[in-house]
Amino acid sequence: MTQLTKSTTWSALAAHTEQLAHMRSLFNQDSQRFNDMSLSACGLFLDYSKNRADSKTLALLFSLAKETQLQAKIKAMFSGDIINNTEKRAVLHTALRADASQEILVDGKNIVPEVQQTQNKMAKFVDAVTTGQWKGYTGKTITDIVSIGIGGSFLGPKIVTQALRPYWNKSLNCHFVANVDASSITEKLRLVNPETTLFVMSSKSFGTQETLTNTLSAKEWFLANGGTQADIAKHFVAVTSNVAKATEFGMDADNIFPMWDWVGGRYSLWSAIGLPIALLVGMDNFQALLAGAKEMDEHFLNAPLEQNMPVIMGLFSLLYGNFHNAQSHVVLTYDHYLRGLPAYFQQLDMESNGKSVTLSGECVQYNTGPVIWGGEGTNGQHAYHQLIHQGTALIPADFIMPLQSHNPLGEHHVQLASNCFGQTQAMMQGRTFEEAMAELSTSGLSADEQALIAKHKVMQGNKPSNTILMDKLTPSTLGALIALYEHRTFVQGALWDINSFDQWGVELGKTLGNDVLIRLQADKDASELDSSSNGLINMFRANHI
Repeated sequence: MTQLTKSTTWSALAAHTEQLAHMRSLFNQDSQRFNDMSLSACGLFLDYSKNRADSKTLALLFSLAKETQLQAKIKAMFSGDIINNTEKRAVLHTALRADASQEILVDGKNIVPEVQQTQNKMAKFVDAVTTGQWKGYTGKTITDIVSIGIGGSFLGPKIVTQALRPYWNKSLNCHFVANVDASSITEKLRLVNPETTLFVMSSKSFGTQETLTNTLSAKEWFLANGGTQADIAKHFVAVTSNVAKATEFGMDADNIFPMWDWVGGRYSLWSAIGLPIALLVGMDNFQALLAGAKEMDEHFLNAPLEQNMPVIMGLFSLLYGNFHNAQSHVVLTYDHYLRGLPAYFQQLDMESNGKSVTLSGECVQYNTGPVIWGGEGTNGQHAYHQLIHQGTALIPADFIMPLQSHNPLGEHHVQLASNCFGQTQAMMQGRTFEEAMAELSTSGLSADEQALIAKHKVMQGNKPSNTILMDKLTPSTLGALIALYEHRTFVQGALWDINSFDQWGVELGKTLGNDVLIRLQADKDASELDSSSNGLINMFRANHI
């Protein structure tokens, strides 16, 4: 047994969850349940009343958080302690949204001035591009941004710019490239003009395989369509730690933005990795994004556990994964601009908490990270919601919706809200056999037919959900929302005693992929590999053109 499972609170939770009443009964017994199990923070409202919990459940969860020293672990992260123990790194994405007056030390050096300096550099660059001062090699202003990255260097900027579409600079378009499949960059390059396109390459090493390959292909396209090596500095900039490689490529050293080891890729959109965001929505809105996240940081650091939004959400995730055997968690966004958010949270959570050993190297004896998935409401209601309502697996859900639309049109937003709230109600209360029979009483069917169909219409209910609302989707509320999920992810990892900030599974795939690439490029014998890998390599060699 690990320290976590040895806890008397752990045992008490296991016994308690088996005895807890159905949520429908909990609501019937307590008219104040919604008021008691909801809170507001940082422009967000969380209704967590539709969870399998009563006051005793909550007390046990908070007790578990205290036993695992959660508050001390939170402070350790914000203080710059080396909490990424396998890579011996601090974890300080929160420093990217710190005030200039703050002091945050890494290896005895205050990193805040460097962060502020980078933001000032970004602001100057964004102003030059968006005001038309920055010209391409033929003297034309920039109309298109092509952002080239992979993982967090791609997904964060893409999802945030998509979410903030109403705030875009009307004179710019943005295109994102990550996949090394040539079709991806080929299709993007067909949309742009080399005279008016700016490429933003994001790679800490300037050597990430997919990113470098796509950037070299973009360079070849640029040179083949009128540009020269001397013109590259007007059309290519980089976010990287490898200034030498970037300047060798042809980029101006003044247009190379730094990355730091204390920021993981999936937490990096707040840094210069967010340059495409700032270009599209303006530096003021980028700063508002940071401010919203900072507000959530302060809430997470200072609010009592019982009133702490990320803590509450993280504790419920543990509850379902460890005591109800929930294997997945669905994120449902009732806003078209937030349609990409489930994919972003998927990377954030699964890359962070897809771990099977504790910080000390012990094998865990409990579920850790769930499968995160989801999509856009109301589309999902006509697809996978069936599984949520009547399938055999328990799938906790998060519903996210702004109360005001950026595009008010007739009854659209009212209908959207009715679907969102109706789904959470249906998940909670379900439908009994008696209710189904009552609905069929006037159907004209025989008693036997009614009974048969009623059985198919029964829904167990008691399916948990959180509902997160905001007045309107703005840069500030989006920043708070993303930071909420960052900290929720941290809470889970802290409770499970795992390292949420390394990614050795990702590294293994890269290592073996590079070995296969060498064999493919050099036509090197692969018979020493397993028969499947050898067979696939030989098939590719025989058919590759």
